[in-house]
Amino acid sequence: MDITNKLGTIDSTIFIVYVIGLLCLALWISRNEKKEGANTEDYFLASKSLPWWAIGASLIAANISAEQIIGMSGSGYAIGLAIASYEWMAAITLVLVGKYMLPIFLENKIFTMPQYLEQRFDNKVKTTMAIFWLAVYTFVNLTAVLWLGGMAIETVAGVDWMFGMIFLAVFSVAYSLYGGLKAVAFTDILQVVLLVFGGLLLSYLALDAVADGQGLLVGFGILTDTMPEHFDMILSSDNDHYMSLPGISVLIGGMWVMNFSYWGFNQYIIQRALAAKDLKEAQKGIAFAAYLKLLMPLIVVLPGIAAVVLYPTLTTPDQAYPSMMALMPVGIKGLVFAALVAAIVSSLASMTNSISTIFTMDLYTRFKPNESQRHYVHIGRIAALVSLCIALIVAQPLLGKFDQAFQYIQEFTGFFTPGIVVIFVMGMFWKRATSTGALSAALGSAVFSLVLKFSWPELPFMDRVGLVFLLCLALCYVVSMLGKPNSADSSVSLEQVSFATSKSFNVAAIGVVLILTALYATWW
Repeated sequence: MDITNKLGTIDSTIFIVYVIGLLCLALWISRNEKKEGANTEDYFLASKSLPWWAIGASLIAANISAEQIIGMSGSGYAIGLAIASYEWMAAITLVLVGKYMLPIFLENKIFTMPQYLEQRFDNKVKTTMAIFWLAVYTFVNLTAVLWLGGMAIETVAGVDWMFGMIFLAVFSVAYSLYGGLKAVAFTDILQVVLLVFGGLLLSYLALDAVADGQGLLVGFGILTDTMPEHFDMILSSDNDHYMSLPGISVLIGGMWVMNFSYWGFNQYIIQRALAAKDLKEAQKGIAFAAYLKLLMPLIVVLPGIAAVVLYPTLTTPDQAYPSMMALMPVGIKGLVFAALVAAIVSSLASMTNSISTIFTMDLYTRFKPNESQRHYVHIGRIAALVSLCIALIVAQPLLGKFDQAFQYIQEFTGFFTPGIVVIFVMGMFWKRATSTGALSAALGSAVFSLVLKFSWPELPFMDRVGLVFLLCLALCYVVSMLGKPNSADSSVSLEQVSFATSKSFNVAAIGVVLILTALYATWW
């Protein structure tokens, strides 16, 4: 079946109206910026004024992008509901980050993750990790979002993938470069509303199509009856995709390491919480995001599973979500296409804003410490533009040969995430950890991962992540104990940090745990 599904005049008009409307909204949000230029707190941290609903929505908008919508739907097509563990386990990870990690970061009054590492360890650790994150954000995250986004635009609108990528890059720059994080965060509210509405509508239409018009419940029943293996949350060792999602490890193994690295120590995610008015507001935003994560599999995984029945002969799994756009009636298709593009450009804007923040605040200011605030904001904008240009050039050579881009991204980042989690966890909760111990964990993460990948190829990558985490933990401990205690520590001590949370946050956290327990008990 030909899945190419070009937009009609009405759909194209709706999409164009959305694009113009979003740009106007971003300019309106940014209207109060001083004529002489925003200062760094205004531009990079939205003047530390974000309310909880903007934080929660922006966290999800930054997270849900082409790699989730296209990539995770593709994995839903190939693997099934088990891939939803990335979403559902992230919900409880967010709760833990909000309670135990966010208070430490906010008490230290930081702009960036590398800045905390400088306070806790020294400039050497900060610079090493800042360069690492800049490389990963540019060559892995930006490239993946642009590439998958370009492919989706080609499938749905019939526009060449390269022109699609250029459009996405220009669109994200047009609404985010001037206003900074404030423009990104507040426009993300519109993006998330559109994304959730469009995603749920597509899931409904997909299930209704599976049921031949008899409704979503009948359609869901047909999927579970005809493809029970696609609804196993915990894969058995004889499953073809066990190497990607190794059974019980999604609950007690390496996925925790992946999630803490992403949700707790990832600049373009945590930057929203750093921009909160206060800790309670940030924690409410985190809890809101956790509940949105529980909803995400309905939006990104279910259409991929339904595509197995509706489009069983797709050449690659990552074509699943774009192909489902054929189900959309005229008018609605343009709106859902806008939702897909909304998710992509909001993630691009978030990533480029974080790249500009790290480059400017962690690297550039070291060499030019006495420049004006306006100058630093200007440099940040240049850094964002350069990173996008690089990603446009390298996207196709890096990602063009992969069928399931989401799995590629997870495995690649899995080489480094164990070391990152060790550095932060030991730095935050063990005062004896030294900068040499931290750097040894960072280097050990890559070395251990490479050695295990080639010497033990049958070890699933998620189990490898968990094992490497334990090895890095031991390495950091031994190296720290052999060296002198860190004398450069200027971070706030744990005694000065309150981990008490409000009653509403505690109720929300219990609710997340109960919902997760019910989900895994049902689809075990």
